[in-house]
Amino acid sequence: MQPEDFLRLLSCNIDSARLPGKIYRHEHQACGEEGEALSIEIRPVQSIPEYRAIEQLQREIWGLDDVEIVPDHVLLTAQKNGGLVLGAFEVQPETGEERLIGFVFGFLGLTPAGQLKHCSHIAGVAPAYQNQNVGYRLKLAQRAFVLGQGIELITWTFDPLESRNARLNFHKLGVTCNTYLRDLYGGMRDSLNVGVPSDRFQVDWHINSPWVVSRLRGEYQAPRLQALLAEGVTIVNRVRPGDLPRPPDTTLPLEGEQVLIQIPSHFQAVKAADMELARAWREHSRALFEAAFARGYVAIDLLYEGEESFYLLRQSR
Repeated sequence: MQPEDFLRLLSCNIDSARLPGKIYRHEHQACGEEGEALSIEIRPVQSIPEYRAIEQLQREIWGLDDVEIVPDHVLLTAQKNGGLVLGAFEVQPETGEERLIGFVFGFLGLTPAGQLKHCSHIAGVAPAYQNQNVGYRLKLAQRAFVLGQGIELITWTFDPLESRNARLNFHKLGVTCNTYLRDLYGGMRDSLNVGVPSDRFQVDWHINSPWVVSRLRGEYQAPRLQALLAEGVTIVNRVRPGDLPRPPDTTLPLEGEQVLIQIPSHFQAVKAADMELARAWREHSRALFEAAFARGYVAIDLLYEGEESFYLLRQSR
């Protein structure tokens, strides 16, 4: 693959890229907390100190104990055998010194039908650099690498009640989902996941499909909530009013070509205020998503309007 071919695979605006073998760089500018320009370089991790910096970043982002951290030797071995460990590095303009602020790690896998895919296992951005498109840029660079391997499917799991992650995954990247996994990892001990069952969506990112490419090119016209409601699309679980969003006592039937399922926009705030309410949301949303997927619905977007979050599901049968 030539560098110009690799650039086309990204399907996004980037400043530069380079591909000697499997090593490439992807640079962009971001703004820091005080509005200053940040120079961020995204490239494969290359040294033991950099792999160990990922270990430390896992502690910082999730508050993980050492036993739960993906260790340097696993990251290194995966990267040397078809997997990918990308780091996002803040580059100091005066000195050129780099500091790791984000990463994504994945490896090769197979679908149940035997199709080769990339399993994106873990990704994170340091808290001070979140909401600055660093995670989005990491996923774009991951996509480019995987396309360069001749693979067109990336899968990963995430908590469906985390609205911000859902917005990135569905609305910006174009994943779809019809797989709900109950308590996938058992009781988790890190600060973000402790206290509720570890239910997960397994999402499919068909990285060379028109559905995904249209989003990455900015061509996707997102539906508006009021327009959907005017068309007769129903919110099957309108939340009860109050200081904290509460699941309704009853839900509407899962009927029609499209339906909307509401989730809390700030699930971590719900957990911090009322753990029992957080567990109630897990049970409530679990029942809805499992029933919807069993009826042939596929989650295709996350709408965020007026501080409220709604999954949009479409019938696939």
